Amino acid sequence: MQAVTISSEFQIVIPLSVRRTMRLVPGQKLQVTVREGRVELLPERDITELRGLLKGCNTAFEREEERI
Repeated sequence: MQAVTISSEFQIVIPLSVRRTMRLVPGQKLQVTVREGRVELLPERDITELRGLLKGCNTAFEREEERI
């Protein structure tokens, strides 16, 4: 785990090793959430990066008549 310091402008610098691991780029947006007393930064990804995410998911289920 790496530590960062909050500036007087409430800014932080994401360490280089984290930026490389997460493939973050300048201008990229991050979603900020607070969970169980911690701050989480989640990178927004392009929709094309989600291709194949549900591969192998079972989609064979019975649909309600009014939903068809």
